[in-house]
Amino acid sequence: MKAAFLFSVTLLGTAAALPAEAPRPGAEVGAPDDDPTALTFESRIRPLLKTHCFHCHGENPDGKLKAKLDVRLRRFLIHGGRSGPAIVPGKRNESLLYQNLAKGDMPPEDVSKRPTPQEIELIGRWIDQGALTAREEPESVPTGPTPEELAFWSFKPIRRVEPPSTSSDRARTPIDRFLLDALARKGLGFSPEAGKITLLRRATMDLTGLPPRPDEVAAFLADEAPDAYERLIDRLLASPAYGERWGRHWLDVAGYADSEGYDERDAERKWSWRYRDYVIRSFNADKPFDRFIQEQIAGDELIAPPYRNLSPEQIELLVATGFLRMGPDGTGSPNADQVAARNQVIGDAIKIVSTGLLGLTVGCAQCHNHRYDPISQVDYYRMRAVFEPAYGGADWRTPGQRLVSLATDADRTKAAQIEAEAVAIDREHGKKQAEFIEATVEKELAKIPDEYREALRWVHDTPAKERSELQKKLLKEYPSVNVTEHSLYLYNQKAADELKKIADRAAAQRATKPAEEFLHVLTEVPGKLPETRLFHRGDPNQPKEAVEPGTLTVLGAAPIAPRDATKATSGRRLAFARWLSDGKHPLTARVIVNRAWMHHFGRGIVNTPGDFGALGERPSHPELLDWLADEFMRNGWRLKPIHRMILTSSAYRQSSRRDPRGEAADPENRILWRMNLLRLEAESIRDSMLAVSGSLNIKMFGPPVPVMADEVGQIVVGKENLDGEGKLDKVIPLNGEEFRRSLYVQVRRSRLLSMLECFDIPVMEPNCEARSFSTVAPQALLLMNNTFVLAQSEQFAKRVRREAGDDAAAQVETAWKLAFSRVPTPQEAKDGAAFLSKMSSDKKNAALTRFCQALLSSNEFLYVD
Repeated sequence: MKAAFLFSVTLLGTAAALPAEAPRPGAEVGAPDDDPTALTFESRIRPLLKTHCFHCHGENPDGKLKAKLDVRLRRFLIHGGRSGPAIVPGKRNESLLYQNLAKGDMPPEDVSKRPTPQEIELIGRWIDQGALTAREEPESVPTGPTPEELAFWSFKPIRRVEPPSTSSDRARTPIDRFLLDALARKGLGFSPEAGKITLLRRATMDLTGLPPRPDEVAAFLADEAPDAYERLIDRLLASPAYGERWGRHWLDVAGYADSEGYDERDAERKWSWRYRDYVIRSFNADKPFDRFIQEQIAGDELIAPPYRNLSPEQIELLVATGFLRMGPDGTGSPNADQVAARNQVIGDAIKIVSTGLLGLTVGCAQCHNHRYDPISQVDYYRMRAVFEPAYGGADWRTPGQRLVSLATDADRTKAAQIEAEAVAIDREHGKKQAEFIEATVEKELAKIPDEYREALRWVHDTPAKERSELQKKLLKEYPSVNVTEHSLYLYNQKAADELKKIADRAAAQRATKPAEEFLHVLTEVPGKLPETRLFHRGDPNQPKEAVEPGTLTVLGAAPIAPRDATKATSGRRLAFARWLSDGKHPLTARVIVNRAWMHHFGRGIVNTPGDFGALGERPSHPELLDWLADEFMRNGWRLKPIHRMILTSSAYRQSSRRDPRGEAADPENRILWRMNLLRLEAESIRDSMLAVSGSLNIKMFGPPVPVMADEVGQIVVGKENLDGEGKLDKVIPLNGEEFRRSLYVQVRRSRLLSMLECFDIPVMEPNCEARSFSTVAPQALLLMNNTFVLAQSEQFAKRVRREAGDDAAAQVETAWKLAFSRVPTPQEAKDGAAFLSKMSSDKKNAALTRFCQALLSSNEFLYVD
């Protein structure tokens, strides 16, 4: 195996080098959006003090100011606290605030929360410049966001800017015009366009997560029409595999899992797969995203309870609410602290909604006002009040109690009829059994001395629990009289066989009942409206004042209308979902198109997709982001037109080759002077191996393929079958299910498929805002030794032999086309044929398998150029 891996590294000279993992730069707290020279309290200093000092000197949850010092206004700093004025305008070295910060004395409790040297210097400069304010300070401390906070880029309304004009012939789409304008300011332009095969593989992997088939490669290369590439994109967007690929991206946002998590039990969720299928179908249908959002947050409120005799449309709406059931849920665990577990379920749901649809870390305000963003603790609990009626408050329901049955009244009627017929068969069985036992007992009694017969008959007819000690003793002396339904076969096998046939008839009858299936959903109990209270320091055991439902103050603080008495549910979630997707909201459309951009280019316009707040990265192209968000909404919130525009742009078609001039001007490629080299996601690596080997089962939808621990503790695809000692017993065949796409493999939070885990599949705790991509030694070891990789390498070799015969040169070319969608270069072909030809005839099969394994382990296979 070592030789095979070395072969993959040395032979594949055209394979791209492994990229270094890009660091995530943090944003400078307090940095202005517009004027970098502005140095006023409101724009630069207050944000720093809010981050590092407000929790003790302004917004202490206990309502007490430490040292009687309030730092929320400039005049409070001048007035000072117990030790006197905190600042002396014009004199940093005489200002206690600066002195304590410079010495590292503040804040005292957590070194990690202290300001950086650069931030301390900024405060010093502000004091030296006279401790200026932007305007006259108010009489009292403002309770809502400040004008500076409201002016933050992500809280401003979406503004459509016309794309810049350009004379470049590379401007195929408005996207290109925005990017070319930014590149020109750096003295750069687009890189040369990538070749046809590179574009085919890039677009196919991007939109379907699978490599192009050889026939697809041949057809695309032969198509010389000017719109061949555009038609390729249309075909890929229409492929069912598109929904599987892009549905997986959304399942990361939702935190999809087939288990409850929370503790080591990690109980299975038998029916959550229906939500996965709903997502796939929604993406394939290009369901408008505003509708997609509303269904997931409030699908149950779009129909009226009770949820019986459901139509397909009603089922879809209920299944959609699985979005709010994806977080870990320990409330069904007998060992869980119920108060803490329930609080976590709601907290995780809020995190999933806020990071996935708002691009904000709202959860930071659960214990106190957000230290970086203008989100108050009251805002958090207003949002919690939106969701609490569905989760239940004091009337909490465990996961099993939340299931909605798919059985219809007709199903129940039919099941009752079948059960009645089965009961009739049971009665026949009971009657026959009694007759057979009585006859057998009489036969055995005839063999016993006369003086004991009546007594033994009486003992037999007495229920076992009611027998006296004397009766038990007598029965022990004559055990042959103790004939029961379990021992009848010892005396009369023919009778036992007849009874078994009758029992089998009853079982077969019951097997015809309609199978009852369920939906894993979130619904409200009609008439129940729990009260939401703010928790002191976020502790659910310390509830304080009641809070009404509402939205975030910084986004307009729209109140949620009181419950309509004519409706069965509170209507809160539906109102919230409509607010999110009303087209006026500044965040939702930006967040969605940014995620699409991130998956196409490997990094977002905002490279912190779950955090558009102060700690997140600033957008590299803010006008482009707004233009895309506006275009997205103008096109009816449909994602496929955005895909098409991005993939047909010159920006997307660029080569990924590095260039010294571009590296010097923009080393992180934030302004896209080239395409980014992208490592395949874990699922695409496994799926591509299956596709290339010819093993892939393209069956869609349905219950997940099970996983189990193998004999060495690795998590593999398989149905667990343990013997009495807890050891693996014989393998249960999966009949091809084991070769389905990774999307359909069971997602157990405690049992991630080992191969996928090695290649960075995320643990859903509770969701994944953006995946990380590592390059570590265990990945190479897995590619050399993993049983799945070895098996698929062997299948790949068998496919090559079937299609190319025994000629080494033909085998190399066939393998290359299957793995890389291209023919090998003359040198690659020569080296590959030489490797295969030097093996003796009895080792040729093993040599081809190793050769195929090397291709599957190569950078060219694992990365998209």
